[in-house]
Amino acid sequence: MQDWRWMTAADLGRAIGAGDIDPVALTEVYLEAIDAHEFRDRIYARVTHDRARGEAAAAAMRAKAGMRRGPLDGVPVSWKDLFDTAGIATEAGTALMEGRTPDRDAVVLQAATAAGLVCLGKTHMSEIAFSGLGLNPITATPPCVNDHDAVPGGSSSGAGASVAFGLAAAAIGSDTGGSVRIPSAWNDLVGLKTTHGRLSLDGVVPLCLTFDTVGPLCRSVEDANLLLAALEGSKPADLTGNSLEGLRLMVLDTIVPEEVRDAPRAAFDSAVARLQAAGAVTEHRYFSQLFDAFNVAGNLYAADSYGWWRDLVEAHPEKMFPQILERVRGGKTVSGPDYCAGWNMLRDIRKQYAAETAQFDAVIMPTAAILPPNAERLLTDDDYYKSENLLALRNTRVANLMDVCSITLPTGVPSCGIMFNGQNGNEAALLRVCAAAEKALG
Repeated sequence: MQDWRWMTAADLGRAIGAGDIDPVALTEVYLEAIDAHEFRDRIYARVTHDRARGEAAAAAMRAKAGMRRGPLDGVPVSWKDLFDTAGIATEAGTALMEGRTPDRDAVVLQAATAAGLVCLGKTHMSEIAFSGLGLNPITATPPCVNDHDAVPGGSSSGAGASVAFGLAAAAIGSDTGGSVRIPSAWNDLVGLKTTHGRLSLDGVVPLCLTFDTVGPLCRSVEDANLLLAALEGSKPADLTGNSLEGLRLMVLDTIVPEEVRDAPRAAFDSAVARLQAAGAVTEHRYFSQLFDAFNVAGNLYAADSYGWWRDLVEAHPEKMFPQILERVRGGKTVSGPDYCAGWNMLRDIRKQYAAETAQFDAVIMPTAAILPPNAERLLTDDDYYKSENLLALRNTRVANLMDVCSITLPTGVPSCGIMFNGQNGNEAALLRVCAAAEKALG
């Protein structure tokens, strides 16, 4: 039974369907592992024992009756603590929302429940989701699976840790500038950032409504595909017969190669060589307009986040981690005309980027320029926190700014991912590319 904790969600689903795994027993394995784990309270904000057991029992009955709702019916997953859960506190990693208890589930949680997924509980996160590091002295900082003294990546920090430590078969997080992909990369997982607007944000505590997206953190591309379908109540994409032979991959040479540290750089180069050996054709391209997008991004993120959080923040600023308070307050000084002009510019750049990359099957880059930083140093060195946070999210932010879907895959080097950016709304094509890449990367 211990091995169940390290199986992919898809394999667990197949075993349930074959009658080899009972959803009740599977859920108990996870609940017992969570409750006994040394990092339980650093990873999970709240464990939903009663809900999980009730949902598992229902899944078991459906399995016995031959009426399973889908390939993941009965599979237990965790949820980032910004997805509303009926009757269970949802606090978004901040004391500003302490005790906030919604009366209904977020729409994506409703869809997942309808597909038979079992809710294990709510995971810790960066405060209000406004950091890529995963450091949160207000609630809890989960550990990185490869270095327990390092941060796990954020803002879906507990989400990544819950899967990496075998305390969930998969996790659901959100990604506004890299918050699914950084913890996935640093914990050697697969992470999918969906196209903005593809999955419902109804019942999801916002950071930036113009950039927020929902996505899974999991063990395989197949898992990501099945979880995406469950979250939107659709059919999964057909990933059979995929191959890298003749696929064109654009290596982005603008901004993202700068200041990449030795381990992530070597891991990326090795991964690219394996993709080429499997038949992929790579071509380096420069897209200078990306500088303009990055220059305006700070104003857009800060103004959007402050516009939503302002009243809560200014009522009790003393309750916030100072680094996050400073970031969100950056939106105070952004003028309306500057905000609108920034968005007009970004929309034009997105059109140019789409045209420039249309001939490629994916755009690739290192997921993060850095390895997971030491948590204690981040707490005691403000300049270090700022520089590492910006570097952590720099490469992932490209997909959010250009409004495309994006997937990070493990390279085989601990805490080093390779990222594949697709086209707006075409997750199916990107999942097929990444399914083939996953095989080539081993």
